[in-house]
Amino acid sequence: MVDKIIDTNMVKVVGKVASDKSFSHEMYGEGFYSFDLEVPRLSDSVDILPITISERLLVNMNLSLGQYVVVEGQLRSYNRYVENNNRLVLTIFARDIYVLDENELLEILRKPNEIYLDGYICKKPIYRTTPFGREITDLLIAVNRPYNKSDYIPCIAWGRNARFCENLLVGDHIRLWGRIQSREYQKKLHSGEIETKIAFEVSVSKLEFVENDNNRMEVFEQEG
Repeated sequence: MVDKIIDTNMVKVVGKVASDKSFSHEMYGEGFYSFDLEVPRLSDSVDILPITISERLLVNMNLSLGQYVVVEGQLRSYNRYVENNNRLVLTIFARDIYVLDENELLEILRKPNEIYLDGYICKKPIYRTTPFGREITDLLIAVNRPYNKSDYIPCIAWGRNARFCENLLVGDHIRLWGRIQSREYQKKLHSGEIETKIAFEVSVSKLEFVENDNNRMEVFEQEG
């Protein structure tokens, strides 16, 4: 059962260590550290993604700035209380990590950022268009994991996928494939100052609607 739940949330990212590791927290006597990973995009820009990793995976591993690594794991969320508000924080929770040598680097960087999620719509999708006419739908997906916990993952669908997602209902079961991206935005503080922040989300490239496991039959029966 645990393996089945793990398979609902799978991430593989390849990139360059962009910060020194720092202590994050301890759980049941096990220490966890965090660092930033610079992951290239096909457009020649990069995403700076947060990694959380157990001290047990770092034994006999000299993780250094500029080193290229592969991280496999899950995209997880938790709430952090900041400035009298609950803030959803995302991190890639590493289950495995290994260092790349130069011969492996070119081949594996062809697909440096992959994620698969199997979850449920937990907030009404928001459809919008950009000033340049691009169609976008914002989604929030609940993905189950062991011990009755869930991760809440913000996702963004484009074009044809955006038009389809606009009509999804809360409780609908979907599977999606894409990449994790970082995005800068600006927030105006109470003092009037503008602060630049970073948001993380999944950019959806492929989407599958699980027709026989959603709340639509229930809705149709009520309407009938």
